[in-house]
Amino acid sequence: MQLELLNEQGQAASKLDVPETVFGREYNEDLIHQIVVAFRANGRQGTRAQKDREQVRHSTAKPFKQKGTGRARAGMTSSPLWRGGGRIFPNLPEENFTQKINKKMYRAGMASILSQLAREGRLAVVESLKLDTPKTKVLADKFKAMNLESVMVIAEEVDENLFLASRNLKNVFVVEPRYADPVSLVHYKKVLVTKGAIDKLKEMFA
Repeated sequence: MQLELLNEQGQAASKLDVPETVFGREYNEDLIHQIVVAFRANGRQGTRAQKDREQVRHSTAKPFKQKGTGRARAGMTSSPLWRGGGRIFPNLPEENFTQKINKKMYRAGMASILSQLAREGRLAVVESLKLDTPKTKVLADKFKAMNLESVMVIAEEVDENLFLASRNLKNVFVVEPRYADPVSLVHYKKVLVTKGAIDKLKEMFA
C-alpha cells in the first residue's frame, strides 16, 4: 500500500510504501467504538460526589402528624422522595470507570482507524518536521503553507523546539507514536506522520 508523501507546500511529491497490516485493514466500526469509549472512560477522574440521606442537612422532626392529613406518612425530610433529600444510590468519589481492553484488540482498533484515515485521504506522510527555533509563528506559517487548519502530527521524536512551538496552537497536536490515542486520531481533520514514525507504528500495531 502507498501513502502520499507531502512536501513543505502540502502537495503530494511522491508515494511511500507502507505496510498493509497497519494502513490497509478493514474498517471495524464496533471495535473502534469500543476502544474510543474505553479510552475516554479510563481518563475519567471520578471526583463527583453526592450525598445520601444520612449526609444531607435536615431536621429529624416528623414533618407532619402520622394520621388525618390525607398525605402519605413521612418520618423525616431527608427521604430520597423529598426535594433536598438524600440520593438512594449516590455517586461516590471512589467510583471506578475503567474499562479493560485487550492489547490485541487495541492494536487492531488503532490499525483500523489509521487504515480508514488513509482511505479517506486524511492521513499523509512528511519527510520530517523539525524546527531551528522554538517559535510558534514559524510552525503556524508552515502549517498555513500546507493548508492545514486542524492537524495531528505523529513524529518519531518530539524535541524541545517542536514541543514549545506547537503547544500554543489551538488545533495542532504533536505526539510521538507511543502517545497516539484513538480519540485524537478521530478528532483531527488531518493526520501527518513522519517517515521515521512509520516504522514505529508498524512495530506497535502490525
